[in-house]
Amino acid sequence: MQALDVKNFLEEQLPGVQVEVEGAGCSFQLNLIDDALAALSPVKRQQQIYAQLNPWIADGSIHAVTMKFYSRAQWAERS
Repeated sequence: MQALDVKNFLEEQLPGVQVEVEGAGCSFQLNLIDDALAALSPVKRQQQIYAQLNPWIADGSIHAVTMKFYSRAQWAERS
């Protein structure tokens, strides 16, 4: 599994969310940029992402995922 595959998949499943992915193989760091996601509680944010990734986690394509969530303003300040 490649980072670009994860990025394209998540951006397709979550319209409007910018996804930056680091990693390869089965371990990935996700930076998710979206005002609506950033406003949710940490548990709710992760639930939305895991709901999309569960098939890949279940079949072993993805083993480890870490996530960071940013509003668009927070991401712009970071860059």
